[in-house]
Amino acid sequence: MTNVTAVLEFKLLGFSSNPYCQILLFMVVMVIYILTILGNIIIILVVKLEPKLHSPMFRFLQNLSFLEVCYTTTIVPKMLSNLLAKRKSISFSGCMAQLYYFVSLGITECYLLAAMAYDRFLAVCQPLQYSVVMTDECYTRLAVGSWVTGVFTGVLPCLMISRLHFCSYNLIDHFFCDISPLLKLSCSDTTVTEAVIFMISLLVLPSCFLLTLVSYLFIILTILKIPSASGKRVTFSTCSSHLMVVTIYYGTTIFIYVRPTYGLSSDLNKAVAVLYTVVTPLLNPVIYSLRNKAFQKALEKTLFRHHRLHSS
Repeated sequence: MTNVTAVLEFKLLGFSSNPYCQILLFMVVMVIYILTILGNIIIILVVKLEPKLHSPMFRFLQNLSFLEVCYTTTIVPKMLSNLLAKRKSISFSGCMAQLYYFVSLGITECYLLAAMAYDRFLAVCQPLQYSVVMTDECYTRLAVGSWVTGVFTGVLPCLMISRLHFCSYNLIDHFFCDISPLLKLSCSDTTVTEAVIFMISLLVLPSCFLLTLVSYLFIILTILKIPSASGKRVTFSTCSSHLMVVTIYYGTTIFIYVRPTYGLSSDLNKAVAVLYTVVTPLLNPVIYSLRNKAFQKALEKTLFRHHRLHSS
């Protein structure tokens, strides 16, 4: 039997040990992170300042942008510091905290994307009933329900992992505290923990993905009935953009979590994780808002008002 010791910190293996590759990766990730934070903060401020954007669609986008700021900040700053640090480590409590925020915010995003898809389904497929169904009360219930469900669903898997025994070997083959490398690192029997995490992943990810996919399927069928070719083109462009983000996010997360952990290559795990922790939070503001004409006009109006205020 291997001696079980109280692990006080973990060492993160991260990416390549080549210092030139680490510096290049640091610069790329830093630029993406800055753009992500700026893009999402712009969305939050513009929606807040522009009364014409106080509709459920843009308020959902405001929620998503705030979530993306929190989500990417949970992972990227520590990742950047470790890329430059000689001692790439994280405390046990810091690791568990990072794991909890990552899991709970990820689950919250699944429910938010499903709620946003439902909002678009009502707007496109049932426009006459939209204002009756998607009231402020309905929006509040969907938004608050997404956050509360995500916060509480993330407790159980993180609590179970934190109670596992970790032996003297404390090297995590990842760039952050993810579920799979922590389970591999534990010297406890992880069968029950893996089964619970698999069941939660199976309940959350495919169900939210199917709800989102069905909503967009009905939207596409409705768009096909539009007689105007230009109307079809504009709506299809927005719909396909949204589907691209949804597919990237759900495709990568389902690939990682809704399958046995022992079958994953660590390099593949890290490469896929970069997509949903670094790339997707940048794509969301670009695709969901910055390509929206109503948002573009509101952004121009806000910038003009700000420029006129300072010039005077």
